[in-house]
Amino acid sequence: MNSPAIRMTALESLSHAAECLRTLAHPHRLRMIQMLLQADFTVGELADACEIPSAMASEHLRLMQRCGFLNASKDGRRVFYRIAEPHLGQIMACVEARFDPNTEIPTSTDPAPSSSDRPTVSE
Repeated sequence: MNSPAIRMTALESLSHAAECLRTLAHPHRLRMIQMLLQADFTVGELADACEIPSAMASEHLRLMQRCGFLNASKDGRRVFYRIAEPHLGQIMACVEARFDPNTEIPTSTDPAPSSSDRPTVSE
């Protein structure tokens, strides 16, 4: 019996994904993403929520902009940040479901596949 081959993403794409995930892998950046998924905020508002200086918040925001996660727009002298990458909501939902005890975890009706149900890797 032939097992179906598993789908594998190109290593170059996974390398880019790993770089972007490393960018997110900081508690202040995750907090900022969590906030920005709900509304637009200024550097000062994000810095206050993270309890860090505005200059440090600006650096975090710059890194996330460089990875394509955020956009910024001016309103007078104030700069507002917003989410540019729509998949961040799904990533943050996974983080919250795993690490936030106040997040309700959806129950799955599908059992985990047994080792005999797993597809094989094709060369």
